[in-house]
Amino acid sequence: MDGRTKVAVIYYSATGITYQMAQSAVEAAGDAGAEVRLRKVRELAPDEAIRSNSGWQAHHLETQDVMEAQLDDLSWADVVIFGSPTRYGMVAAQLKQFIDTTGPLWAQGALANKVYSGFCSTATSHGGQESTLLALFNVFYHWGGVVVTPGYTDPSQFVAGNPYGASHTSNNGETAPDDIARNATALTARRAVQISTALKKGLAG
Repeated sequence: MDGRTKVAVIYYSATGITYQMAQSAVEAAGDAGAEVRLRKVRELAPDEAIRSNSGWQAHHLETQDVMEAQLDDLSWADVVIFGSPTRYGMVAAQLKQFIDTTGPLWAQGALANKVYSGFCSTATSHGGQESTLLALFNVFYHWGGVVVTPGYTDPSQFVAGNPYGASHTSNNGETAPDDIARNATALTARRAVQISTALKKGLAG
């Protein structure tokens, strides 16, 4: 039986910025020894809205083979890392809609005692990055989860500057995640795996 820590990276991305951060999380979690699933949440925007933005349409086509998140992914995972662009200081509606379907799992206690982390992107500097992550963490508290953040556990975080999770300013989708954002995302994922693995060993003992 595979005893590796199981990680689900679940994200929403319109033009690909958050998707690139999700890839960094997947790679780092895998390098840390975890079994990883990458999942996107279902798009809610109408086709005409997507077609009206060339970047949105291109990314929609590029990631059409990425599997959509299901409740089973949450049941399966020891660690869940959510990623979202910011919408008025909160997560995007697409991710929130997925979260709002988790009631049956929550009622069964199936979401408790898992490790949760997050990352986000904004169009403008600051732009609600910290408030988005803090709002997301409220969900984890309701679930009875263990929230793991990057904090300032690595010197790179004194450059990244967000102790709550990885974040990036995309300048309205024009600027791809840089090394600072990717490294912060990777650190978040590695810490989530490390803490979950330690928790599993402690509970088993």
